[in-house]
Amino acid sequence: MAKETEMSTKYDHNDVETGRYEKWLEQDVFKPSGDKKAKPYSIVLPPPNVTGKLHLGHAWDTTLQDMLIRQKRMLGYDTLWVPGMDHAGIATQAKVEAKLREQGVSRYDLGREKFVDKVWEWKDEYAATIKKQWAKMGLSLDYSRERFTLDDGLSDAVRKVFVDLYNQGLIYRGEYIINWDPQAQTALSDIEVIHKDDQGAFYHVKYPFVDGTTFDGKDYIEIATTRPETMFGDVAVAVNPSDERYKDIVGKKIMVPLVKREIPIIADQYVDPEFGTGMVKITPAHDPNDFKVGNRHNLKRINTMNGDATMNENAGKYVGMDRFDARKAMVADLEDEGFMLKIDPIVHSVGHSERTGVQVESRLSTQWFVKMQPLADKAVKNQSTDDKVSFVPERFENTFTQWMDNIHDWVISRQLWWGHRIPAWYHKETGEMYVGMEAPKDAENWEQDPDVLDTWFSSALWPFSTLGWPDENSEDFKRYFPTNTLVTGYDIIFFWVSRMIFQSLTFTDRRPFKDVLLHGLMRDAQGRKMSKSLGNGIDPMDVIDKYGVDALRWFLATGNTAGQDVRFSYEKIESAWNFINKLWNASRYVIMNLGDMEKPELPDSSEWNLADKWILSKLNSVVNQVTDQFEKYNFGEAGRALYDFIWNDFCDWYIEMSKETLTGDDAKAKDNTRNILAYTLDKILKLMHPMMPFVTEKIWLTMPHEGESIVVAQYPVTHDEFNDAKAEKDMSALIELIKVVRNIRSQANAPMSSSIDLLIKTDNEDLKNIFNENKHYIDRFCHPKELSIGSDIVAPKLAMTGIITDAEISIPLAELVDLDEEIARIEKEIETYTFEVQRAEKKLSNKKFVDNAPEDVVNAEKEKQSDNQSKLEAAKQRLEEIKSQK
Repeated sequence: MAKETEMSTKYDHNDVETGRYEKWLEQDVFKPSGDKKAKPYSIVLPPPNVTGKLHLGHAWDTTLQDMLIRQKRMLGYDTLWVPGMDHAGIATQAKVEAKLREQGVSRYDLGREKFVDKVWEWKDEYAATIKKQWAKMGLSLDYSRERFTLDDGLSDAVRKVFVDLYNQGLIYRGEYIINWDPQAQTALSDIEVIHKDDQGAFYHVKYPFVDGTTFDGKDYIEIATTRPETMFGDVAVAVNPSDERYKDIVGKKIMVPLVKREIPIIADQYVDPEFGTGMVKITPAHDPNDFKVGNRHNLKRINTMNGDATMNENAGKYVGMDRFDARKAMVADLEDEGFMLKIDPIVHSVGHSERTGVQVESRLSTQWFVKMQPLADKAVKNQSTDDKVSFVPERFENTFTQWMDNIHDWVISRQLWWGHRIPAWYHKETGEMYVGMEAPKDAENWEQDPDVLDTWFSSALWPFSTLGWPDENSEDFKRYFPTNTLVTGYDIIFFWVSRMIFQSLTFTDRRPFKDVLLHGLMRDAQGRKMSKSLGNGIDPMDVIDKYGVDALRWFLATGNTAGQDVRFSYEKIESAWNFINKLWNASRYVIMNLGDMEKPELPDSSEWNLADKWILSKLNSVVNQVTDQFEKYNFGEAGRALYDFIWNDFCDWYIEMSKETLTGDDAKAKDNTRNILAYTLDKILKLMHPMMPFVTEKIWLTMPHEGESIVVAQYPVTHDEFNDAKAEKDMSALIELIKVVRNIRSQANAPMSSSIDLLIKTDNEDLKNIFNENKHYIDRFCHPKELSIGSDIVAPKLAMTGIITDAEISIPLAELVDLDEEIARIEKEIETYTFEVQRAEKKLSNKKFVDNAPEDVVNAEKEKQSDNQSKLEAAKQRLEEIKSQK
């Protein structure tokens, strides 16, 4: 395949990234391969809400998914990544209503149809923004299958699920206490309520007896409440039936202050006799627990508030007042009329709407519910089968099962105009209810339920509704369901993950995905959650503009462990950019030396030198590590393995060693080195591609290659013939020698270019051979004026020394070395080796470690102990020699 233009002298992310995504779309490389023999692998994108721009959490989430899809595609899987967006009922409607309020318009001014048109305009605008951001992130999505939760196919699925659950008796309509958002004027499920600490008070109020009864010498009982504004809904005061203090007043009547309505004192097990006075007022229309007590005692339900949290006609003279204004006015009146005993300020946890932020009301309302227990039981039971969902990390399975074990019925109706309309109709004359996929034939005689369904009701179907269900003969559904991996944040296990699992099991009899990979939250550099109020949010698009998407993706891919929160850091982004720049410069060097090569061809293994054998063996190891760690979702470990191989092994050592050959006169050796350089770089780029798609594509297309895009190139595999433990050991000795010489030069302030005498004392014949056979590398990196290798080497009096495994390195530097300083340096070395030997001895004497640790770990510890013992003895011997020469 023809090469692209040459690489620029400096890495420029704008130059690398501009136009590349559009090229991929033109080439159609993101669609499934269509190879029916290939194993399918599918992911559905968690659909972002069409409420605004994508944030760092989305960038993180989508990067991990893109890495999985890109790697599996290169491994030959038939991959599908389905994109889509969520209509996000309350959130989107709230945004549009806020925008209209700025123009002095309400949704009621427009009417339902025109208001919904306005929301569609919003959706189109923000969906276009989100798609631009997907492109900027480099996401390899199949746009031909893009879905939206309100499109026709998904709406069919939603109606079918509702109707089927209704017919099975698992969806019902009833009057219950629900969480109510007074601003959005809609019901909320339990998990859409966020509890925050608010300043409040306990108001201690007199409730007088109506018949002259006295208790503890008083003609009233004392009731403490945090919400005086609900007193108009009081229908009883309850005590525990086992509470001896109050047995004589159960059945007595008391009067609600300000209202002057008589209510009874009742006994109910709900009351905790240890809490407060052991007496609680019962307000069934405004408290879920009171609602249950009221049902048990057949008490009246008196609702005191309108949907917007203003007081209604049951609130006497306070009618029309805001709930909090009414509270102040009532407290003042209770004090004036002598009913207020005392006010104790408190801080207490109060529910707020996740979407609008206002304080939630518990409100009596007629709503639609899903009966959750049978669905939850099925989901929990499935976790003990072969079709279970595997949670990564595993600990989150407990979070899931605990939630399911303590499930409440799910309120699914929302008093909104934007969303899936509930498929229920009421006859205008008879009041008869009809639930079905389509409207009744005589639609003019029926009125559809005005409510819509909770957003999570439709997104719970996402893994299968996006693939064509309820048409179970859909090709995509048959081929790609269940999906393979869901990637999402641990904070929506309750909202979304659990609901997808029970809906999938109910309607397809299969799990929705094999694995769910859960990541944490993105925090700022100080560990704080990013929020508008703190002003510490980071726009991923700003990061991309400054550093490029590959740097951001590398940080997101490698900067964490599964399930853990991550701190955003510009230093880490800069470090990622530096890594890319290192790869760019190394690649440019390689490509500049490849001449007119058409494709890399490995020379016969008989022609490989030590450096060649070593780099290919190390390459094999990194291919194995990265593939294995990807399979375990340990992307941080995969990244570390790649980083070390590229920066240290390839750039710092193999490329530097290649210069010795490429500047020589042996044409065959030069050709061999060029091919191994190109071969190794090709594999590096393919291993890196899932994490850094743009820069790897640019470099790969600039070097000799086969194929139109690295996106669909073959992922590296291991080759048994590359494994060479001896070459790795030999090269390790050579590198250790070079590092010691460099370190000695640094300590002595001797420039690297200056020639030195280099003495290597060793009894190890293999080591002698390695150093003698690779003198050209020692010459290049150590610059010896004279090189001496042998077992009878005697270090001169004025010399600096270093210890490597099985050898002692000496460099005579008479005029630069202070013997006292050299003694101090060796003594420090002795301290270090002594510590390491003792540490290993302690570890190996620990029976628990020896018996339980893997054999290779124990053996590695023994090798380290032996190696450090050898170095310790050599250092002690050298110290004695120097001291004797003083």
